[in-house]
Amino acid sequence: MVQFLKALGLGLSTASVLVAAVPMPTAAPNILNAVALEKRASCTFTDAVAASKSKTSCATIVLNNIAVPSGTTLDMTGLTTGTKVIFEGETTWGYEEWSGPLFSVSGENIAVSGATGNSLNGNGAKWWDGEGTNGGKTKPKFFYAHSLTGTSSITGLNILNSPVQTFSINSATGLTVTDVTIDNSAGDTDDLGHNTDAFDIGSSTDITITGANVKNQDDCLAINSGTSITFTGGTCSGGHGLSIGSVGGRSDNVVKDVTISSSTISDSANGVRIKTISGATGSVSGVTYKDITLSNISSYGIVIEQDYENGSPTGTPTTGVPITDLTISGISGSVASTATNVYILCGSGSCSDWTWSDVTLTGGKTSSKCSNVPSVASC
Repeated sequence: MVQFLKALGLGLSTASVLVAAVPMPTAAPNILNAVALEKRASCTFTDAVAASKSKTSCATIVLNNIAVPSGTTLDMTGLTTGTKVIFEGETTWGYEEWSGPLFSVSGENIAVSGATGNSLNGNGAKWWDGEGTNGGKTKPKFFYAHSLTGTSSITGLNILNSPVQTFSINSATGLTVTDVTIDNSAGDTDDLGHNTDAFDIGSSTDITITGANVKNQDDCLAINSGTSITFTGGTCSGGHGLSIGSVGGRSDNVVKDVTISSSTISDSANGVRIKTISGATGSVSGVTYKDITLSNISSYGIVIEQDYENGSPTGTPTTGVPITDLTISGISGSVASTATNVYILCGSGSCSDWTWSDVTLTGGKTSSKCSNVPSVASC
């Protein structure tokens, strides 16, 4: 520019002034930064469709008093890493015969929580017919926690009246579930609620469930497959107890390194339960039940069986899913007079390396049908 002005016969000082007067180009706006700023915003939704459509543009998603249309999943899958989802007020779902789920979430480092007074009401009574998933109306599962990875969490949710199974935790890693309440006690009326499992876990690793309060009509916990799983500080009533299994007959049939501790089970069919599928293959190893208190158990205080079929055990154990390195410690309480304190039915050589201590169950019968009980245990 200076040389050009000199060529026009202008002096250096004049050229310098003119150069200084020429404005420098302004940097273009950083569009990526603008998008990032938008994604960091907190968004409140009162409409399910809008929430599902805009979920990836918000770092915090507040679901406020949403009435989800019938036959619709409140879809929070594929969230941006680090997204927070907060339930406020009452979330309800309309009635339709379909398999669900009513809610689904996935992503990395996702935090799902409930604000004070939250309620996720599945309106289960509209589906309950006493048959669960075995027949009758087609019923939607409630909450899919699938493919949650990193250090994800689910905290402080109050779930009411699930049509059938509540939590399905599958293909998850590093998930912590804390202080969740599941109340399906209304389904006790006329035995209408059925298959209302609280937590079903499959093909998952490093899962911790703490402080759950469950009232339902099926397993409080059912671990079908997975490793490094902890359930502690739970309260379960009305259901089928704290279960490993049923194990076998799936694509993943390994349960390993599980601790179930410091929990109470009342007014339930079973207390401590391990069930492996008759004729199937797989393994159960490194499982610990510790400090479990039972009361008013109607069928079995402790039941470990290798002959399980859906609702109809064969009575003949098979050996394809061995149960090894099992610890049963500090199991106490009472069962009904018509119930059995302990029932163990193992195949030949398929239950081994057990530790059994401080088991004090009273009130029930002693089984005469136990088979292949490890020497450290008593039946």
